[in-house]
Amino acid sequence: MVGYVVADKPEMKVKEYELYCSYYCGVCKSIGRRHGLLPRMILSYDSAFLAVLLSSLKEEEEKIIRQHCPVHPVKKKNICVDNGAVDYAADVMIILAYHKLADDIKDENSIKARAMKLMFESTYRTLEEKYPDLCAVAESELESLGRMEKEKCGSVDMTSDSFAEIMKAVFTGYPEVNRSETVKKILGSIGFHLGKWMYLIDALDDIDENIKDGNYNPLIYRFGYDSGKESAEEFKKRILPHTEFLLFHYLGEMSKAYDLLEIKKNRGLVDNIIYFGLNRKTEQITGKGKKEDERSL
Repeated sequence: MVGYVVADKPEMKVKEYELYCSYYCGVCKSIGRRHGLLPRMILSYDSAFLAVLLSSLKEEEEKIIRQHCPVHPVKKKNICVDNGAVDYAADVMIILAYHKLADDIKDENSIKARAMKLMFESTYRTLEEKYPDLCAVAESELESLGRMEKEKCGSVDMTSDSFAEIMKAVFTGYPEVNRSETVKKILGSIGFHLGKWMYLIDALDDIDENIKDGNYNPLIYRFGYDSGKESAEEFKKRILPHTEFLLFHYLGEMSKAYDLLEIKKNRGLVDNIIYFGLNRKTEQITGKGKKEDERSL
């Protein structure tokens, strides 16, 4: 989860925005309370969406308290506490961050990533015992993705499938929904197609950087970039129609699955992220929308 899943703030009601922030701060506080201060640096709004969506499947009202935090030491913030979905989202962030650090070590031999991974090691091993299936899927799929990267795989569908399977495991791994196979299947479809979208939009967003540094990007091999024949801008313009079609296709499939869920609370907030935030982010990355600071969080 890399920070692309955000709400569209101008389309939110004030109370929805405050609740959204309380979930985000709740995930941060949950990480700090149960795993220490260091892992809080990997926090992103993706985790808030996961927590909000999973929490929306239960009728219980949120417990909100006001507390200070290191980032806002003067003004107290609304914090969502005693929430199983928030704690699960916090754990997921650490699991995915650990594997991202491992990937950075493998790809770039990053000294910084090695140091951080070492500091995350004990926490990750604890979570591995708690969520063995999720951790096994993440390890297996990232290993598969690593092999495809070494082979310079030009299939965006195959490479994005690996990350999609991880997100499917994330969205179905919350213990409190495992009792319902129907809900689990729907959440799996949401997670899978969101994962496809996240992988592809990240590839599109990073394409300039990857052309310069030579790091693997499936779009470069799928569409055959040749620096002797076209500039990076010309290449992006050439691949945009196909890439944009796939991005909105994944969001469409995700929305179809979401429509099948019985949302018991906070529908306006979840709708905002799925129908407005993700579309707005797609428009921003493809260059067809307003700048991020004008439209979204």
